[in-house]
Amino acid sequence: MHPLKTPDGRYIVVKGRLWRASNPNLPEHERVQLTRQLMSARRAVHQAQKKGDDRQLIQARTEVNEAKVALGERGAVWWTDGAPDYNQFLVKNTPYAAWYSQEATDWGASE
Repeated sequence: MHPLKTPDGRYIVVKGRLWRASNPNLPEHERVQLTRQLMSARRAVHQAQKKGDDRQLIQARTEVNEAKVALGERGAVWWTDGAPDYNQFLVKNTPYAAWYSQEATDWGASE
């Protein structure tokens, strides 16, 4: 099941918290490539942790961050209307609270 996405498409909701969604304006081939890079970097983080290799871990985490910034999930927001960024906020503490309250009830996942 896909995560719940805010009506404006800016965030996904995971365990009652907003996480910035990827920029929907990215060309599909670019989004796919960046997503592959992100998954590869996440695997590298896991491998570095297993090995206890701090230098590789730092490099892998840097690659994760670079992919997330390129996808629009971190760094400057990808929307242009001046709306604030609620990334990592609890939904209940944002303007999305009323919407989420209804959606969570519909999904059977109210807090």
